[in-house]
Amino acid sequence: MKRLLTTHLRRNFLKHTGLALGLLLFPAVASTAAAAESGPLPPRWAPAGDKIKTLWAEQVSPENTLPEYPRPLVERADWKNLNGLWQYAIAPKDQPQPAKFDGEILVPFAVESSLSGVQKEVGAEKELWYKRTFTLPENWNGKDILLNFGAVDWQAEVLVNGLPVGSHKGGYTPFTFNITPYLVGKTTHELTVRVWDPTDRGFQPRGKQFSKPRSIWYTPVTGIWQTVWLEPVAPTHITSVRTIPDIDKSQLRINVAAVQTGADTNVSVKVLAKSGATLAEAHGKPGKELTVTLPNPVLWTPDVPHLYDLKIALATGGTIVDTVKSYAALRKISAKADADGVFRMQLNNKNLFHYGPLDQGWWPDGLYTAPTDEALVFDILKTKEWGFNMISKHVKVEPARWYYHCDRLGILVWQDMPSTGGTGGPGSGRWSGRHYNAGVDSTRSLESVANFYREWQEIMDMLISNPSVVVWVPFNEAWGQFDTDKVVERTKSYDSSRLVNPASGGNHRPCGDILDVHNYPGPSLLGLFDAKRVNVLGEYGGIGLSVEDHLWWNKRNWGYVQFTDTKKVTEEYVKFAAQVRDMVKKDKMSAAVYTQTTDVEGEVNGLMTYDRKVIKIDETAILKANQDAIHALGE
Repeated sequence: MKRLLTTHLRRNFLKHTGLALGLLLFPAVASTAAAAESGPLPPRWAPAGDKIKTLWAEQVSPENTLPEYPRPLVERADWKNLNGLWQYAIAPKDQPQPAKFDGEILVPFAVESSLSGVQKEVGAEKELWYKRTFTLPENWNGKDILLNFGAVDWQAEVLVNGLPVGSHKGGYTPFTFNITPYLVGKTTHELTVRVWDPTDRGFQPRGKQFSKPRSIWYTPVTGIWQTVWLEPVAPTHITSVRTIPDIDKSQLRINVAAVQTGADTNVSVKVLAKSGATLAEAHGKPGKELTVTLPNPVLWTPDVPHLYDLKIALATGGTIVDTVKSYAALRKISAKADADGVFRMQLNNKNLFHYGPLDQGWWPDGLYTAPTDEALVFDILKTKEWGFNMISKHVKVEPARWYYHCDRLGILVWQDMPSTGGTGGPGSGRWSGRHYNAGVDSTRSLESVANFYREWQEIMDMLISNPSVVVWVPFNEAWGQFDTDKVVERTKSYDSSRLVNPASGGNHRPCGDILDVHNYPGPSLLGLFDAKRVNVLGEYGGIGLSVEDHLWWNKRNWGYVQFTDTKKVTEEYVKFAAQVRDMVKKDKMSAAVYTQTTDVEGEVNGLMTYDRKVIKIDETAILKANQDAIHALGE
């Protein structure tokens, strides 16, 4: 086993003690002698609980919590980060705001997490309240003020200065309110957020969250779990940027949406080289598709993840009122029959075998939220170092910066819809111990169906411009699967530029672009094959190894198969990878997903431990095995 307590991980780490950060509180009249006798009071914030943590937890502080700009595809220069210490209260559901709050919480870490400083459960019968104050820079005077949330799980109601601003349902997508009308007559403003999340007692998408964690079900995540920030804008301003590449025409199709526009409002888009020189530009109206043609374009691939910078300006009456930075890439994902009539996935019109790990994106200290941006990047870098070219993002949506890192580093992403409830949902269905073979879809209420479509479209809107995202996966196994044909049709009609995997390992329906089979532990397509679609092994593996002092639980740890040392784990992995390589031609297989990147809570079948401190395989051997499988297909 390779322990990652190295200078590579420790460089640039902030060093501080639990009593540093300038947050010590002393009685106003305490003498030096009294202070020495009783000792200093504890800091206002510290990680809660005694479970394992990543090394990056050492970097977390209330003064510098996830300071990076959170939305790289629509980036403004001027903004204010609201991460840090807020007040919180856990109170009965549907009651007025509590008169007294319970303490402080470090936003944006979920209240159940260690890094929140709270680590308390909420449950369906209670609500989580947040409160803080903020002031605005003087140079923002006369501007409209946007309040942005990266994600809040699940239902959020927002108040500013005691007045309701708006609400949002959806645990994985960003939302924004223009709070300008609520800021009149004050210099210090109060922001309050009320959150309700029923976890597995509701119909909402929730992924692997479970009220009583066990086996493959994990700790609930309630409340704010991504960055909260403010931005000053003009009343007429850009709200989104959508880019769709067309490599066959060497073009980018760009749609810039804006609000409060008029007949004299115009958009300009410049595509820039790395030197800053303008390669192409287009002008038109907001909300209308613009097209730019790039001569001799550099195509995006995992080996050459070339990104073009975009500079976008919005003008009214000839005066620029808003500018944002963005980026785009030229790449094409498609499926086509090869010379033998077997459908293969193609990248930029060339056959490419997709091979990557199941990546759940959980953290022992932050749960849904990585401790730092460096931590967020780490799993992607390790995936590439192990020779994979793809990540299957499993029943979770990451913060926008994760996809930005995938874009710039070069990794293909299969994006799941977080799984939902309903009959046949998570924890139900007929499980054979090897694969789902249930054929009956879930029964869902009209409210549940409408919510699914709304949240799924919001997820697609969020990620539609990320070149790394190449496959949409609306269902995992039979978990909440319903109306599969209709869901696939709506997904394809909303975004025809990507492939759709109808149900990874689920109830197989003759729709979409992919037939996806799950089998544990060894790779197998179970004799299934579709001559009209791409055939993939969506999950296999699960080779387990428990590493002492790096376990979430002392008991109940499991993998699909268990070994006791790195050598045996590596040998089993290489054996499976060789079988995958052979299946590329023999079984006409076009992709495979190994479970999984890291251990997660009670699952110890990761290639590294949950705290990311121990690599559990021989990395050189895994790199070779993975590359052999990827290159078995050729072009």
